[in-house]
Amino acid sequence: MGRVLEVSFEEAVETVGQVVEAVGVAAIVVGIALALARFAAAHGHTTSYTDCRRSIGRSILLGLEILVAGDIIRTVAVSPNFRSIGVLALIVVIRTFLSFTLELEINGHWPWQRRTGDEQA
Repeated sequence: MGRVLEVSFEEAVETVGQVVEAVGVAAIVVGIALALARFAAAHGHTTSYTDCRRSIGRSILLGLEILVAGDIIRTVAVSPNFRSIGVLALIVVIRTFLSFTLELEINGHWPWQRRTGDEQA
C-alpha cells in the first residue's frame, strides 16, 4: 500500500504562491515573445514599433499584477508577521510605481487623467 501524502497548510500555500508567481513570470515571457513575433511579422509597418512596445508593456503589467498576488498569498497566509508584511508592502509599492509608469508609457497619460476627446461621464 502507498504512503499517504501529508502536506501542511503552510506548505500548500507556499506551493500555490510559487505556482502563481511562475504564472506571472510566464505571462511576461510569453507576452514579450508574442509581441516580438508580431513585430517581426509586421515587416516595418509605421506603427509596428509602437504596437510592440505597448504589447510588451501590457505583458509586464499583467505579470506584475499576478506576481503581487503570489506575494500576497505567500506572505499573508504563510508568515504573517510585521517584518514580512512590511517587506510585502514595500514590494507592492515598488510594483505599483512600476505599473503606473508603464501605464503612462503605454497610453501617454496617467490612469486617472482623461484623454482629450474622451466623452464626459
